[in-house]
Amino acid sequence: MDTAQIVLVVMWVGITLYALLGGADFGGGVWDLLAGREHANRRLIEHAIGPVWEANHVWLIFVLVVLWTGFPPVFAAVMSTLYIPLTGAALGIIFRGSAFVFRKVSTQWWQRRLFGAAFAISSVFTPFFLGAVAGGIASGRVPRGLAAGNLLGSWLNPTSIYGGVLAVGVCAYLAAVYLCDDAVRAGLDPEGFRRRAIGSGIVVGLIAVAGIGVLRLDAPRLFTGLTHRALPVVVASAVMGLASLGLLLARRYLLVRLTAVLAVTAVMWGWPLAQYPVMLPPSLTYQQAAAGPGVLLFLLIALGVGALLILPSIGWLLLIQRRLPYDSH
Repeated sequence: MDTAQIVLVVMWVGITLYALLGGADFGGGVWDLLAGREHANRRLIEHAIGPVWEANHVWLIFVLVVLWTGFPPVFAAVMSTLYIPLTGAALGIIFRGSAFVFRKVSTQWWQRRLFGAAFAISSVFTPFFLGAVAGGIASGRVPRGLAAGNLLGSWLNPTSIYGGVLAVGVCAYLAAVYLCDDAVRAGLDPEGFRRRAIGSGIVVGLIAVAGIGVLRLDAPRLFTGLTHRALPVVVASAVMGLASLGLLLARRYLLVRLTAVLAVTAVMWGWPLAQYPVMLPPSLTYQQAAAGPGVLLFLLIALGVGALLILPSIGWLLLIQRRLPYDSH
C-alpha cells in the first residue's frame, strides 16, 4: 500500500465516523421535528446529543483538511463546482448549532418554538445537501478544474436527489437505534423509538432497493462497480440491516447499535470500493490527484500526532456521555 492509498483510507475512515456520529445527531433533529407534543422524547434527544453535537463536526473538518492537503485537485473541483449545496450544508450546520443552544436557554414559549423549528429543519436539510454532494461526485458530474462542472446540474440530478434522501433516512435510522439504548439507560420506555427505528429501517431498505434503478439509469459506472467489485460489501450491508431489524424486534438494544453501525459502514465503503482507483469519475484516479510524496508523508505524521492527542479525548467524552445522569426536567 503506497502513501496515497494510506491517506485515502484514513480520509474515508473520517468520513465514516462523521456519518456514524454526526449523522446520528442530524437524525436526532429529524425525530425532534416529528416529536410533536412528545416533550419527553425531545428532552431525551437533547440529553443524548448535548455533550457531543459540536465535537462530532471535528470529523468533517478532519476530512476537509485531509482532502485539501492530500488530494488538492479533487478538493478544488468539488468545492468550486458544488459550492451551492456545500454552502447550504455549512449554513445548516451553523443554524442548527445556534438554534440548539438558543432553544436551551430561551424562557419564552414562542422563542423555544422558533429555535426548535430552526434546529429540526436544519437537521433535515444539512444531510440532504451532503448526500447530494456525494451523488454529484459519484455520478461523474464533477470534472477536474475550477468550477468546470454545471453549478446546478451537478447536484440537481437523480443520483444526487437519491443520495440526499438516503442520507436523511440513514441519519434518522441511526438516531432512532441509538436512542432506544439511551432511553433504556435513562429509565424511560424505549418503545416509541423502537417503532421509529423499525419503520425508518424498512424505509431506508426500500430506498436502497429503489436506488438500483436510479443508479442503473443515471450513474451506470457506479452501478456496475456496486454490482461487481463492491457486491460483497453491498450484501453485507443488507445482511446487517436485516439483523438490525431482528434485534429491534427482540429488543436487544445494545447489540443493534453494533449491527446498525456495521450496516451503515458497509454502505459508506461500498462507494469508494465500487469506483476505485478513481476519485473523480470518469477518469481522475487517486494517484493523479495525490500531492507529492513529501507532503503526504508529513500529512500522515501530523495526523498520527493529532490522533494521539484527540482520539483519547473524544473517547473520554463519549464515555462521559454514556454515564451522564438523565435529567427529565
